[in-house]
Amino acid sequence: MSHLRCHPGERRDPLPRWIPAFAGMTALASNFYRLLGALACLAMVDAFVAIVLGVAARELGFDIAGLDAYAGYSIAAALFLALPMTLQRGDHIRVTLFLDKLPARWRSALDYWSLIAGLGLTLYVAFFACRLVWMSYLTHDVSPAADATPLWIPQIAMALGSIGFALSFADALLARAQGREFFANGGDEIARVE
Repeated sequence: MSHLRCHPGERRDPLPRWIPAFAGMTALASNFYRLLGALACLAMVDAFVAIVLGVAARELGFDIAGLDAYAGYSIAAALFLALPMTLQRGDHIRVTLFLDKLPARWRSALDYWSLIAGLGLTLYVAFFACRLVWMSYLTHDVSPAADATPLWIPQIAMALGSIGFALSFADALLARAQGREFFANGGDEIARVE
């Protein structure tokens, strides 16, 4: 966007004029990532409660049928629901050692290629996750475990997390094209090898 000139004192919008709706959509997407992150936290608490109840029940000499399955559903839900927020916060493993050694032009091209490939793969996973939920609902697929839960119910979390993950890659690609930062710094960074 360096070819666009601004007059002194004029505020330049980071988004091109032909996509004004993306500014609001970016904020909406960030709120969606936060919502999925909150649901992931609830799923982890649910998994913890199910595991503690299961351990306590065994110690007291009785069994609560299906607790192991519910703990598994909750852990899977937490993993999928947390994907978009962890991508945005830079907590996924990103190999930058190779990228840092490349010239800027190659680094930019490889970064674009990585985001496009990630978007393609996450769209593929999201499509089939949603299809799986729909097929489980149509065929009345039920868990073979003692809980006998209709499988489309726990699969909704996988589909939502996959949709959010694909959306976060689209958001990251758009941010890269606009020259704005999408990825935050991860919590613990490994020292770079010089």
